[in-house]
Amino acid sequence: MYTTTDRDDILAHRQALHQEAIRLDAQDPLASFRDQFYIPRLLTEPNSEVDLTYLVGNSLGLQPKRAYNCVQHAMDSWATLAVEGHFSGTHPYMTYHRLCAAGLAELVGAAEDEVVAMNGLTTNLHLMLASFYKPVGTRTKILMEAGAFPSDQYAVETHLRWHGLDPAEHIIEVTPAVGSRILTDEAILAAIAAAGDTLALVLFSGVQYATGQVFDMASIVKAGHAVGAYVGFDLAHAIGNIRLELNTWGADFACWCTYKYLNSGPGGIAGVFVHNRHADRKDLVRLGGWWGHNEAERFLMRKGFDPMPGAQGWQHSNAPILLLATLRASLSVVADAGWDNILTKKANMNAFMLQCLQQPGLEQVTILTPQPAGCQFSLVVPGGKQVFHTLRAAGVLGDWREPDIIRLSPVPLYNTYQDIAKATTTLADVLESQLS
Repeated sequence: MYTTTDRDDILAHRQALHQEAIRLDAQDPLASFRDQFYIPRLLTEPNSEVDLTYLVGNSLGLQPKRAYNCVQHAMDSWATLAVEGHFSGTHPYMTYHRLCAAGLAELVGAAEDEVVAMNGLTTNLHLMLASFYKPVGTRTKILMEAGAFPSDQYAVETHLRWHGLDPAEHIIEVTPAVGSRILTDEAILAAIAAAGDTLALVLFSGVQYATGQVFDMASIVKAGHAVGAYVGFDLAHAIGNIRLELNTWGADFACWCTYKYLNSGPGGIAGVFVHNRHADRKDLVRLGGWWGHNEAERFLMRKGFDPMPGAQGWQHSNAPILLLATLRASLSVVADAGWDNILTKKANMNAFMLQCLQQPGLEQVTILTPQPAGCQFSLVVPGGKQVFHTLRAAGVLGDWREPDIIRLSPVPLYNTYQDIAKATTTLADVLESQLS
């Protein structure tokens, strides 16, 4: 319990943080973009609502208000043009996916023909594995981080079984040192070097979903290629969150979803990157589909798959226009805000988040996420899941990951510095009430 003097000091500290948050929000050049999103409301009492302090953009981004108009435009095209909409109208269906190429290319550091929006993340991961996992002789192993997101684990496991290989023998999992949850760069690179010419593929996440750790992707690519392996990434928690330079780094491929930091909606369309050195490789076997076939001859309906150059050659089916419409809306918000401006605000928000997590009452909170980081802060908190539920009831929404992690993710486009101050001071209040 705190003494009266302690309590006065704590209240003064919190007031100072609150005033600093107000000052930072007033000076924020991106502050107006919050109004371009729907902020969930919390019913506080009958006939009274307040904005929910929503810090879950790492799981599902908020809806951009302009998404409705983009979807409505696509609906109107369908209503008035029907099948003719494939080749006519403002945005013909045949080429609609290209409307997202420039935005995605900027976010992953690629050329436009190296990216395409298509399918869902795990489907795309399977397609990339079909092309880039080529077990030959003793070169059969796949290296990944221990505790990777389950979809990645399941995809790798089932691909190995598809090739008649035992996952227990052919998956190399890089694990943190005893007593740590964080992988060191040295451990990752050492594991790649040790695997040597037994390694067929390195598959890592860009940002670890549970801890929020940002991996050194450039070094991972260099090390993987040095031993003759392909290197690919799952960027589900990285795209729209951290700076990526896939082309410069030389990654062979990457996959991502768009419903987290890219705000495309639940189950929104995903995307892939394939480095342009693979653009015209006819020897690179892939699972073909007609939307990936030579566009000039697609409607001739001939036998013989002739893939389009670049990432578009991995497409399968007609592009889902309504899903692409929500992504196009979100990418337009990013373009208006400016990607560099978003990254600058993210760094400033992270600095303020760290400052707020040092306030009295949070001494027992452990920050898992190494700095510098993306938007996500993974916290180990005494009281675990009960604390999470109490926070939620108080109007602060993060998310929970077993066994003991609360994730809070301030997103530059729609979160405020006052959100951060409120979330952390509420957490301190909750801990005091539960531990006293």
